Amino acid sequence: MDKYFVMIRMRFLTMLAYRMEYYTGIIIYSINIGAYYFLWKAIYGSQGEIGNVDFVQMTTYVAIGWMARSFYYNNIDREIAADIQEGKVAIELIRPYDYVLMKTAQAFGEGVFRFFCFAVPGFIIVSLLFPVHLPSAPFLWVSFFVSIFFSFLIFTQINLAVGLTTFFFYNNRGFMRAKRILLDLLSGLLIPIYLFPAWVQSIFTFLPFQSISYVPSMIFSGGFTTELVYLSIGKQLLWSVILIVPIMLLWKTAKKIVVVQGG
Repeated sequence: MDKYFVMIRMRFLTMLAYRMEYYTGIIIYSINIGAYYFLWKAIYGSQGEIGNVDFVQMTTYVAIGWMARSFYYNNIDREIAADIQEGKVAIELIRPYDYVLMKTAQAFGEGVFRFFCFAVPGFIIVSLLFPVHLPSAPFLWVSFFVSIFFSFLIFTQINLAVGLTTFFFYNNRGFMRAKRILLDLLSGLLIPIYLFPAWVQSIFTFLPFQSISYVPSMIFSGGFTTELVYLSIGKQLLWSVILIVPIMLLWKTAKKIVVVQGG
């Protein structure tokens, strides 16, 4: 496992070398949060609560949702596609490590950098600008950090699966763009899941997407009971195990049909 820890460290240092991009990213994310803040303020109007959630809880939900996204978000699907289209994957396949685990390690190194250099300072700035409620119970803090770790795993596994489809389709840029938009919507980042119709919520229960953004945001904003926190994290764990299966099947098949396009 030492080589994968080295990959985590190297990706962290690589991101550190280009950290100015993420300083500007903090400003962009703050603008996004500000836009949603005024949007929801207009929606709430004189209403005290919507769906048993008050305006401060909604502001917290939005702020933590976007900041958590900076940790779990990565572009390894595009990196895999580029490796295949440029012929780099041929070299990667003969190196002494597992290609899928290597990409996961690199994504985690990027996530660690984003967390400390982007999410933490960004959330401090946002909490000074907007009414954000911080959890007082240590249990919620611990549950939140466990939850966003599983958010990273699930998001990364979906990206791995999408990226590996490039072995079969050779060019799946449209699929990757659609995936990005759908994940932001279905994960609850743009609209909280509890605002969807009941029949849509029942469908989401059987899908992994709400485990990416909705669950950690609801935990942090105090929208879940203790029982529901345990249940939601349990579902995240279950999905992180289930999603290993399609990735293994895709990777096993892809290695047999690999075609080098470039190089």
